[in-house]
Amino acid sequence: MKIRDHYLDEDVVVRKETPNRSGPFGNGLPDTIIIHYTAGGSAESSVNTLCDPKTKASAHLVIGREGSIYQLVPFNLIAWHAGRSAHQGRVGFNKYAIGIELDNAGRLTKSGEEYVSWFGRAYPENEVVEAVHRNESEPSCWHRYTEEQIAISQDICADLIENYGITSILGHEEVSPGRKVDPGPAFPMDKLRELLLYRDRGAEVQEEPSPFPFKGVVTASKLNIRQSPRLKAGTVAAPLTKGTIVEILREENGWYEVDVKMRGWVKKEYIKA
Repeated sequence: MKIRDHYLDEDVVVRKETPNRSGPFGNGLPDTIIIHYTAGGSAESSVNTLCDPKTKASAHLVIGREGSIYQLVPFNLIAWHAGRSAHQGRVGFNKYAIGIELDNAGRLTKSGEEYVSWFGRAYPENEVVEAVHRNESEPSCWHRYTEEQIAISQDICADLIENYGITSILGHEEVSPGRKVDPGPAFPMDKLRELLLYRDRGAEVQEEPSPFPFKGVVTASKLNIRQSPRLKAGTVAAPLTKGTIVEILREENGWYEVDVKMRGWVKKEYIKA
């Protein structure tokens, strides 16, 4: 995927111009990428919203769940995606950052056996991540991003870094804490930054797998320990409390099997190894 004249130059990219934009970035800008979720029902509906002049909002890109890409603003012009925002002494990140929106329903509420979005759509368990938001202390449920979205986001960010000298990738939650929670803990933000910004991408990196068993510490205030690696599985004991040391026996699909006077399964993201 290449960038030509400030647009992604690919047949799969749909260009749909939005009137919600400002003029060119200043000298040496943009130098930041901000990742968002749409909190909408589809990429197409979110694109239509971001192209409506009444919304007074936009983004440079929208990435659909199946991998579709929409470009609404060329990368040399300012889009309206960050709103009231500040980070490390800077205020108003629209003028510093390229905005990428991913089609995702965001935070979900468990209702019986269903996980329901703010707009009323129910999602199956295999599309749900239970995790603690970086700005919160208690776990909640979030809509899972697809592998296609994450892979495309990584490729696009790498191209933007190469073409514009991007030095920072942030979540909306980091520039507008307390006001915004996207892209949320279901998006691998820290891994993306590690891969694209902090690691020497010119070197081959061989990561040694962690040998099992090894010790870990519970980071959530209360962590359910379940019979199997599924959110619907029954619990085997009272929730583990923050600071509990566990022995990690194996890993499966984002879960650890642990031993702490009994065996059971816990969500991996709540364990610090």
